[in-house]
Amino acid sequence: MFFNQIHTRIRVVLVVVCIVLLAIVLRVFYIQVFQYNKLSNLAESLWSRELPITADRGSIRDRNGKVLATNITTTSLVVIPNQIQNKEEVASKLAEILQVSYEEVYRHISKKTSIERVHPEGRQLSYETAELINNLGYDGVYLVKESKRYYPYGNVLSHVLGYVGIDNQGLSGIELNYDEYLTGENGAIKYFSDGKGNRLELTEIYEEPQNGINIDLTIDIDLQLAIENELDNVVSKYNPEQALIMAMNPKTGEILAMSSRPNFNPNEYQTSSVEVINRNLPIWMTYEPGSTFKIITLSASLEEQTINLFNDNYYDGGSITVEGARIKCWKAGGHGAETMLQVVENSCNPGFVVMGQKLGAETLLRYIKNFGFGKKTGVDLNGEASGILFSLEQMGPVELATTSFGQGISVTPIQQVRAVSAAVNGGILHTPYIVSKMTEPETDSVIKLFAPDEGVRVISEETSKMVRYALESVVANGSGKNAYIENYRIGGKTGTAQKVQNGAYMVGNYIVSFMGFMPTDDPEIVVYVAIDNPKGVTQYGGVVSAPIAKNVFKTAIELYDFEKSQDGMPREYTWLDTKYTLLPDVVGMSLEEAKKTLKGFQVITSGSGDKVIYQSPEGNYYAEEGSQISLMLSN
Repeated sequence: MFFNQIHTRIRVVLVVVCIVLLAIVLRVFYIQVFQYNKLSNLAESLWSRELPITADRGSIRDRNGKVLATNITTTSLVVIPNQIQNKEEVASKLAEILQVSYEEVYRHISKKTSIERVHPEGRQLSYETAELINNLGYDGVYLVKESKRYYPYGNVLSHVLGYVGIDNQGLSGIELNYDEYLTGENGAIKYFSDGKGNRLELTEIYEEPQNGINIDLTIDIDLQLAIENELDNVVSKYNPEQALIMAMNPKTGEILAMSSRPNFNPNEYQTSSVEVINRNLPIWMTYEPGSTFKIITLSASLEEQTINLFNDNYYDGGSITVEGARIKCWKAGGHGAETMLQVVENSCNPGFVVMGQKLGAETLLRYIKNFGFGKKTGVDLNGEASGILFSLEQMGPVELATTSFGQGISVTPIQQVRAVSAAVNGGILHTPYIVSKMTEPETDSVIKLFAPDEGVRVISEETSKMVRYALESVVANGSGKNAYIENYRIGGKTGTAQKVQNGAYMVGNYIVSFMGFMPTDDPEIVVYVAIDNPKGVTQYGGVVSAPIAKNVFKTAIELYDFEKSQDGMPREYTWLDTKYTLLPDVVGMSLEEAKKTLKGFQVITSGSGDKVIYQSPEGNYYAEEGSQISLMLSN
């Protein structure tokens, strides 16, 4: 009996031991097979360390592939505190090289952390500084590759491109708006160390960084350089408070060029004020537009057929009174009897008041909103403003009158460019945009292509045609003469907007502007120039801004091969102007006959013979009186 009990206990113990052993075996099997990866990763995390390698941001390029923002390789300092034996000595040497305090460096190398980036003193080091640190040869002191953003054109297009912080994060402009695409995935060099931080003799693992996506803009850098040059000249000549120029394709909404002053160098953004670097004036600035806004009143009046440019007349006595408020014309004594076309040519405020009165507050406000004013355009840049309009309830007779010629409301430059583009492109309002496509960094294959939107019709094609005619007449015969270019068809409107301070209009302080487009029969480019308080000059848009726009148009003619036209409106010249006359075509004439025909011009010849086979400039286009005409002769 006693032995039977012992045997039973032994068997029970044996069964229990077998069960425990089986459980252990199963557990080990489970751990080895099913949890191997998890435990391996946990173990590796205890003794693996990483030296970071930053990825390159994607490049930003213009519409023709020219690089506007790229990257340069620099080095940065990181330390592994546990590997540094003599911290006092290392701190002293590094502080001397970095030219910072000993305490600051010692704070970094004494931290209870696996790896420490010396920030910001050890970021983006020069080659000379990195070489000095490398020559020290200290354990635990490492130099790692880091990517630094670089803008090869410096200040050019600075507000549009924006800038990045020291950690390669976009902080404004395209860099901010498309940061998630431009930012790549960082890589690392993975090494192994024991619990005390001592480096183990194991093979390092290199994890390659993945560069960001490239972005191509609608910007044409050659046109951009031209407007940058014009703005530099404006600052030098007129010392304005602010100035801006932008250009857009009216058919698509593609922004071709955009810049303002003051600007900054994104390579050295720390040297500029926050106000300067974060204010992209063409989309941020709000102000009373002045006479360039009359294009909207004109468009609405023609669409509603409340005026006829040729048959309706107005007598301008120099002012008009609306509910006791006297609204003056810019010309003392007025322009006298005018057709409505001459009202536009002369930029006559009282005449536009009458246009607004014929439309009525509700209709005019509806068109203003349809043209996109009072709300953001939706351009793919940060910091856009909305502007301010009167509500219908606020728009009494005086407000209606002043709104008709661009006073009392607040708009942005890009709103104006967008609206005028719709007025002259056939009547379609498009959303402006500045990114044309995104491409893969390795193969440059297109990931996403941006195209113009379908747009919204705001006026008819016939009305748009009449608007173009009237604005071409402004440049040929009216206040925009200084933008006229012989043999090319240009339309436009000048603006001289009085500025407001503390609720009152300032005296002798204006924003002078010009809004123009070409060619008038089929517009390909709209250019807007606005100069805030130019000094030492008569403050009129036609005097200051129109000649600047003319220079931009000349560049556009060269870049885009705009053809000469014989169909444009001839300009009326005064005795002060350089005279142009229609140049006769003498090809096929004898030399004697050609010289008689070209009397008043300087004729030079080449070749032999008596018959003209070629002339330059070509005939039937306007040429400066007394200019040089080259003739090629043959038998």
